[in-house]
Amino acid sequence: MHVSFEVAQEIIEKAVEKSKQIGVKMCIAVLDSGGNLKSFTRMDDAWVGSIDIAIKKAKTACYFAMPSGEIGKLSVPSSPLYGIEHSNDGLITFPGGLPIVDEEGMLIGAIGVSGDTVENDHLVAQAGVNVAGVCDVPKHPWRT
Repeated sequence: MHVSFEVAQEIIEKAVEKSKQIGVKMCIAVLDSGGNLKSFTRMDDAWVGSIDIAIKKAKTACYFAMPSGEIGKLSVPSSPLYGIEHSNDGLITFPGGLPIVDEEGMLIGAIGVSGDTVENDHLVAQAGVNVAGVCDVPKHPWRT
């Protein structure tokens, strides 16, 4: 199972809809289960710097099959994953990246959102995830 082109577009549409609803300008990235960019949008006036952050939040959520903010909790000084953000050509360890997990518990992709507060980034990411599944930690985090 994977995030199809059509589903990736629906995820982006719902995330944009939520962004407009709360009055923010976002960059939104959707990856397939292998961590490859499937779809991306940058809303008008969204920060250019948020392009890279959105993609890296999604990559972080996909590579480790958990929300990027959860990785952040494990990567503070004196924690077991301190410094992990320097791996994999750069990760982002604050909220806004969510894995996309299907009904069978299989990781099928990830979303990353950047452009406002991490709380709003997370809300927009969650709106996108709701199109395709859930963002719980998968039972089977294997990728295609």
